[in-house]
Amino acid sequence: MIINMFGGTPFPFSEASAFTANLGLTESIPVRGLSPDYPNILCNSDDVCQMVAGEGHANVAASTMALILSNKFDLRRTYFLIAGIAGIDPHQGTTGSAAWARYLIDYGISWEIDAREIPGTVADPTTPAWPYGYLAIFPTDTTTQPWNSLPTIPTPYHSEMYQLNEALLQKILALTGKVDLTVNDNATASAYRGHYAEAKAKAPPSVIQCDTMAGDTWFHGIQLGERAAAWTALWTGGKGTYCTTQQEDNATYMALTRGAISGLVDLNRVAVLRTASNFDRPYPGESAWHSLCGCGPEGGSGGFVPAISNLWIASAPFIKDVVAHWDKWKHAVPK
Repeated sequence: MIINMFGGTPFPFSEASAFTANLGLTESIPVRGLSPDYPNILCNSDDVCQMVAGEGHANVAASTMALILSNKFDLRRTYFLIAGIAGIDPHQGTTGSAAWARYLIDYGISWEIDAREIPGTVADPTTPAWPYGYLAIFPTDTTTQPWNSLPTIPTPYHSEMYQLNEALLQKILALTGKVDLTVNDNATASAYRGHYAEAKAKAPPSVIQCDTMAGDTWFHGIQLGERAAAWTALWTGGKGTYCTTQQEDNATYMALTRGAISGLVDLNRVAVLRTASNFDRPYPGESAWHSLCGCGPEGGSGGFVPAISNLWIASAPFIKDVVAHWDKWKHAVPK
């Protein structure tokens, strides 16, 4: 089951089209409770299916629960591929790159104080400085996880951080790690990434492993990107590496978790792929606004089309292997 976030009008070239154009998804199955914009699950004769969930936390959670609770599908042995585009940290990759996640971290579940009023600023010079305007809910300081600072209070929302099945991640990396993602690159993207100082930003797109940050607000800029990296390190005990930013993945995984609790889904069969359509911060000399809106002199990063195309290229070996060797995959992730 492929889960994309958007497709169709006004995006004829979309996350969804990257798969429908290549998989022959000709069977349309209506499911009550899906997004009114995408009310049907599409499938092919190999039992590869696609749901377009809608964008943002609320849409993907509602659509995923509708799918799980419908009587149309048996999902107990289904492999789920959550696949969409994202922004990327130039320290970790470049536009067009395809990042498989180990950790899913929620950017938005936090306490926030306006950055102009955070402790240590002119507005509040009497308390120790915070590096950012955010901290975890119920902490004692900006570097302590909630369950460490207040042991009697568990993570309040249960969706602040998830770790995906390592065996599946490693199998997918073995299958997809060497695919060529430069075939859909373009001169605009190449020229734009050349403005960045980081070596990984300048490099051609490739398959990488690093972690993804979800939040309904499209954050952008150097300091907010640095906060995302620190937030990832905090929630993963220093094991995770922030690289992509998107809106939905923790909400999708929460719905899948509810399905797993009910015995309807196997969480060991969930993979998350994000391809980079833009950077999460400007290059030196560019304003954050022009970087975010794509309205600077270059007219954007040129990364959208490669990111869409590379969703399929980066995931196709995994999808095809599951279909070709289902006798092995149906029991568990093959060795």
